[in-house]
Amino acid sequence: MWHVDEPADAELVRALHRGDVDALRVLYDRHAPWLAARLRRRCSDPDVVADALQDCFTSVWRTSGAWRGDGEVAAWLWGIAIRRLVSRLRSPGAVHRDPARSEAAPATTSESAEERVLLGIEYGDLGGALDRLSPEMRAVVEATVLDGLTSREAATLLGIPQNTVKTRLHRAKAQLRADLAGGAS
Repeated sequence: MWHVDEPADAELVRALHRGDVDALRVLYDRHAPWLAARLRRRCSDPDVVADALQDCFTSVWRTSGAWRGDGEVAAWLWGIAIRRLVSRLRSPGAVHRDPARSEAAPATTSESAEERVLLGIEYGDLGGALDRLSPEMRAVVEATVLDGLTSREAATLLGIPQNTVKTRLHRAKAQLRADLAGGAS
């Protein structure tokens, strides 16, 4: 059983790989709230989000040995969670989140440190340039650049054709380059 001096995420994943169920509980308690919050920003169906989160931690239990230890556990978990969400969205009856409404949705949980850092970008030149993107282009940038999804996965997540993802990403990069170059002069 883990106590007040809980170990780092990497140690928990190694313990989980050795079969320690308590390590999974600690990882879940530590990461499920922020993972759920980020997944809810991408999908408005709470059942799909809950299933994706459950699938994520089931996968973590089964494949804990796949974590190579060369990156942050939180990033590894997010990669699993977002791919599980994409997989769930492929199923019939899933509801896609309207990217144009994601800014207006009230936060129901506290933000993780990662979310605060990403939001902190908004105070710099990049944040302003991202704000000037259309909601559709920003959603594509978030899915592909911040979440690390392929164009095919992003298309599934956003409910748009893969070529539309590629076109929006190309236009978004061009607009960001122009905005950032203009701000640097």
